[in-house]
Amino acid sequence: MKFLVTGSSGLVGQQVSKDLSMSYEVVSCYNKAEPEYGEPVKMDLQNPDEISNVLTQTNPDVILHLGGMTDVELCEKEKTSAFKINSEATEIIAKESANLGSFLVYVSTDYVFDGNAGMYNENDEPNPLGFYAKSKLDGEKHVQKYSPKYCIARISTPFGIHQRKKSFPVWVIENLKQKKQINVLTDQITSPTYVPNLSKMLIEISNKKIDGILHVSGATNVSRFDMARMIADKLEYDQSLLNPITIDDMNWNAKRPRNSSLDTSKANSILEESPQKLDQSIELFINSMN
Repeated sequence: MKFLVTGSSGLVGQQVSKDLSMSYEVVSCYNKAEPEYGEPVKMDLQNPDEISNVLTQTNPDVILHLGGMTDVELCEKEKTSAFKINSEATEIIAKESANLGSFLVYVSTDYVFDGNAGMYNENDEPNPLGFYAKSKLDGEKHVQKYSPKYCIARISTPFGIHQRKKSFPVWVIENLKQKKQINVLTDQITSPTYVPNLSKMLIEISNKKIDGILHVSGATNVSRFDMARMIADKLEYDQSLLNPITIDDMNWNAKRPRNSSLDTSKANSILEESPQKLDQSIELFINSMN
């Protein structure tokens, strides 16, 4: 079986490409930073012809579409680029997957919800607040419209170890280790997702061709502040360095949902690799850092 992975040098893509390359042929698509794993192939998501050519020439059995413009503030500022990358590129990939008969896994986000309720399941109606979320929801609609065989896998706050992308726990650990005080949000609740756990879930979805929408985040709903406290507690760092602040204290242009936590009970019931509890994920994360 041949896999094509977009965004293969990103936080999630690198782990997925690494895990897949142990057992499968992997085409690792990238734009700027060449990936470490799989067969590297240049693909600019703002170049429709390049997308079509790469997909046609490689003819994968499974397309894992992880690439995108994920900087929430940048998407709000550069809406044209965000739309091209997150919406238009996904439309092209969805159409090509139909032509090729490939199974398409599109990684989307908890931010498609407005955050007024929390614990969203797969049947809840999306209502995106910012442009990042709107462009990702657009991508979801294209996948549903054009791709006959697909899974939309929604994730939340992915974290792991990466040479360029510093995820939230790394930032917390680096600062607390140096005894620096940090501002941490008390009122933004998500379902933090440990990337190695996510990678295994995405590969299982691909192998079993699980279709429809599936929430594959972590299994714990928590504020950034409480997550930082968990990390500090495990490493015995000074928790008084954590300064509680709220979303209203931030000078953000893009609106973010206050509680975009995801209900993972469906994934829990159908996947062998089930969503991890945060306590276990942080334990594994800290061990991997060492």
